[in-house]
Amino acid sequence: MADNDWELERSDLVATLAHELRSPLTGVKGFVQAVLNRWDKLTDEQKKFMLTTALVDADRLSRLITEMLDVARLDTGRLQLHRRPTDPGPIVQRVVDNVRMSTSRTISLDVAGDLPQIDADPDKLAQVLTNLVDNGVRHGDGDVVVTVAPLDDAVRYRIEDEGDGIPEQVRENVFTKWWKGDRSMGTGLGLYVVGGLVNAHGGSITIGDRPGGGARIDVSWPVSPH
Repeated sequence: MADNDWELERSDLVATLAHELRSPLTGVKGFVQAVLNRWDKLTDEQKKFMLTTALVDADRLSRLITEMLDVARLDTGRLQLHRRPTDPGPIVQRVVDNVRMSTSRTISLDVAGDLPQIDADPDKLAQVLTNLVDNGVRHGDGDVVVTVAPLDDAVRYRIEDEGDGIPEQVRENVFTKWWKGDRSMGTGLGLYVVGGLVNAHGGSITIGDRPGGGARIDVSWPVSPH
């Protein structure tokens, strides 16, 4: 890459990240300031709503920072995983509960019984699932359906949304760096990190069509050898 091209890409990256970080930070500051300024005039329900919204924005800010750090670690081969036998159910339940806090969209979850433990860094697994469920909410239409089921020597996480789906001709590009499709929002790094984390665990991720319209993303996560 020529020096001028690299400088332009770096400048675009800084501008994009600044925009993405500013939005949740503004939300946190605004709601906290409102609670402080109007504490005696707000009902307990209003206080809870404002503080919950601030927490959602703070979580988004934390995810963006983690995402940027993981991009650097993936690119330099310095990603560290703290893998251990992990119950696949509670993590996805927590992820769905957290994403539900930030949307009025219905997110349903069906976890099969008697699932084997998987070999995972729990924090990274939660990061992958949060990104995929959140994408289903933000870029799809209608409800989001999450299912977890055993699959050979793996556990399959399936995330489905209603909408236009992802055209087959661009699916090979979805997990590359900077890919946004025809959307202007986002950093274009989230799915790149998702693909990198899944591959680092020895898993796989595929994109398909949801019957009736929409996207279907399947993540196959290896079971624990212990």
